[in-house]
Amino acid sequence: MQHTAAANQPTPPFNAPAARRLREALGMAPGHVAYGMRASYGLAHITPEIIVAWERGEAAPTAAELTALAGALWCSPGELIGAARTLREHRLAHGIAPEDVARAVGMEIHSYLRMEETGEWRGNDRQSSALAEILRLTPRAFATVTGRDGQLAELLRSAATTRWQGYVRPLTRLVPVQRREADDVLHEMHLEYQALMAATLSWGGGSSPGSGDAGRAFLERILDEFWSRIRNP
Repeated sequence: MQHTAAANQPTPPFNAPAARRLREALGMAPGHVAYGMRASYGLAHITPEIIVAWERGEAAPTAAELTALAGALWCSPGELIGAARTLREHRLAHGIAPEDVARAVGMEIHSYLRMEETGEWRGNDRQSSALAEILRLTPRAFATVTGRDGQLAELLRSAATTRWQGYVRPLTRLVPVQRREADDVLHEMHLEYQALMAATLSWGGGSSPGSGDAGRAFLERILDEFWSRIRNP
């Protein structure tokens, strides 16, 4: 069951074990936490039963509830959030207001919030750099939260299966990776894919049973293959 003040709000990925661990480390009972959220944050609907449900993974707090819970447990919101997957979740993990992010990247607040809602980042290079800085995004996280994973995967597959040299520049424009490193990694991945495909050929010039399986598997995990080779993923 979900107990929320605004049930229609999306919930961030909640780290239930961390919430219980932090509460117990403070020597607090669920009732103490609920009281703190009611008294200090005006969330009159919070009860000890809701706190227990969150800790058991039976429900999850909304963004506003998570912020209040972090305050009651004397921790940062990031300590209560699982692996952030979206732009909004990264912002919540750092406890930054959307207005502050919009101001830092030089964007109108309504435009920034729209990008959070759609998952489509439309900022220019300067704004993208500012976004990565204020949210402390790694290159891989930046690609994910700005909705570029699909485009990146398609580019990497093309580089592995055709002439990789033509994809270095588009890649560095898509994600914050140094050109020299992109050059080395695309070349390496191209050689590995070609070696996998060559290994499927039989001595008679045909294909061996299951030919191409290794190559297809390589292409399916292309994003992991790429980021595992980047020095600062």
